[in-house]
Amino acid sequence: MVRLGQNFLADPNLLDAIVRDAELSPADVVLEVGAGEGVLSERLAAVAAHLHTVEIDRGLEPALAEVAALPNVSLHWGDAMKLDLDAFEPAPTAMVANLPYSVATPLILRTIEKLPSLASWTVMVQREIADRLRAAPGSRTYGSPSVVAQLACKVELVRKVDPAVFRPRPRVDSAILRLRRTGPGGDEATRALIRAAFAHRRKSLARSLEHGRKGSLAPVRAALSELGLPEDARAEALSPAEFAALSAKLRADA
Repeated sequence: MVRLGQNFLADPNLLDAIVRDAELSPADVVLEVGAGEGVLSERLAAVAAHLHTVEIDRGLEPALAEVAALPNVSLHWGDAMKLDLDAFEPAPTAMVANLPYSVATPLILRTIEKLPSLASWTVMVQREIADRLRAAPGSRTYGSPSVVAQLACKVELVRKVDPAVFRPRPRVDSAILRLRRTGPGGDEATRALIRAAFAHRRKSLARSLEHGRKGSLAPVRAALSELGLPEDARAEALSPAEFAALSAKLRADA
C-alpha cells in the first residue's frame, strides 16, 4: 500500500548502500524525512550519534515503535514542510532519506535555507528531480531550484536506482542524490530574484523581472552589462555565481 505518496524501499542491499553513500561519522546528527516503516531509520540510528526522523502518517506508528524506543532517536510526527526544523536538538548535521517525491524539491531547498547546520544531504529522489537540481546553465532542466541549490551546495548524482527495489513499484525512475554544502547560499533577496528571473523563461531575464518589478528593466540591463553579460540574456544563461553577483550589484546600485 502507498501511504501519502511514499514508496517504501524493499532492498536491504540498497538501504545499506545509502548509509555507506552518506559517509556519516559517529558524531553526526541525522535528519530523516519519511521514516516509513523504519527500515532505513534503524540503520541510521546504528551509525549516528542521534537521529531525528520525521513521519506524517500516524498509521505507521506500530511499525515505528521499535525505532522510536531507541535511546538516540527522536521521532517527530508531522509535515516536514511545516515543522520547525531549526528547533530540533541536537541540530542536524546530515540529511539522509528516501524522500516523498511530491515534496522532495521544496523540502531540500527548505532545509538548505532553514538548517545551516546541515553539511550534507544523501537522498533518494525521482530521477527528474536529481537531473534538475544538478543541471548546468543553458540546459533545458536548469531552473530556479538548480540555481538555489547550487549556490549553497555541490550537487552530484551518486547512483541510479531500479524501480524494482521499491514496494510498490513506482512509475518513475529514481536516483540517489548527494549535496555537500559549500556556503550559506543565497539570501532571501537573491532567492526572490532567481524565482522572478525564471518566471517567464521565454523572455529575457530583464523583461521577466520587469513583470514583477515595474521600473527594473533599465537597471537590470545596466547591471548585466556592467557584469560583462548580455543585456538580453535569459535566466538559463546565468550561472549561480552570476546570479549572486547580479543580486549584489542591483542592491549596491539601488
